[in-house]
Amino acid sequence: MANVLYITAHPLQADASLSMAVGQEFIETYKKENPCDEVVHLDLYKADIPYLDADVFSGWEKLRAGNSFEKLETNERLKVGRLAELGGQFLLADKYVFVTPMWNFSIPAIMKTYIDAIAVSGKTFKYTRDGAKGLLKGKKAVHIQARGGLYSEGPDVHKEMGHRYLEVMMDFFGIESFETIAIEGQMIHPEKTDEIKTKAIGQAKDLAHHF
Repeated sequence: MANVLYITAHPLQADASLSMAVGQEFIETYKKENPCDEVVHLDLYKADIPYLDADVFSGWEKLRAGNSFEKLETNERLKVGRLAELGGQFLLADKYVFVTPMWNFSIPAIMKTYIDAIAVSGKTFKYTRDGAKGLLKGKKAVHIQARGGLYSEGPDVHKEMGHRYLEVMMDFFGIESFETIAIEGQMIHPEKTDEIKTKAIGQAKDLAHHF
C-alpha cells in the first residue's frame, strides 16, 4: 500500500479551474486503479501553512540551544509545531501530486510557502562535504499545471518558472521521477478550451494508470 499526498494550490474548485478539473480526474482514476492506497488531500488555501518568519527562526534557535518545546513562546510553539506536522506528513508519503495554475509565470505564493515548510535539512535533504543530497530516493511526483499561454515549446518556454522551480526542488529532495501535465493555450485559443481540457484529462488518466 502506498501513501499519496494530493497537494492543491488553487482558490477555485474543479468547476472553475482547468488545473483542478484535470487534477481531480487524475486522482479519481488513481484511486480506482489503486483502491488500497491511502490518498490525503492537502488544500493549501485551507491549510495552516506558516511563513518562515521571526517566530519560527527564534523557536528553532531555542530548540537547537537545548530548550524544550514547552519553553517556547506561544507563537513559536504554534508555528514550529505546525511546520513539524507538515514535514512529517510529507515524509510519510510515497507519491506526490501537485496541482497549480501558472500565475505571473510561476506558482501561487502559498505553494512556495509550503515548499519552504518542507525543505528541512536532515529531513528532505542533508548537507555533505560533496554538497546537498536529497533524502527522498525512490519516491515520485507529478505536477498538473494550467497555463493560459504556450510555454512547453516556442519563444516563451524560458518564461515558465513555476514547474521548473518544483522540478529543481524535487531533484533537490532526491525525487527521481517528476512528470508533468501541462494544460496550455486556452487563453490564446479560447475556442479550443474544451479540446485542450479533454486532451489533458486523457493524459491525466493515462498517467494515473501507472503512477
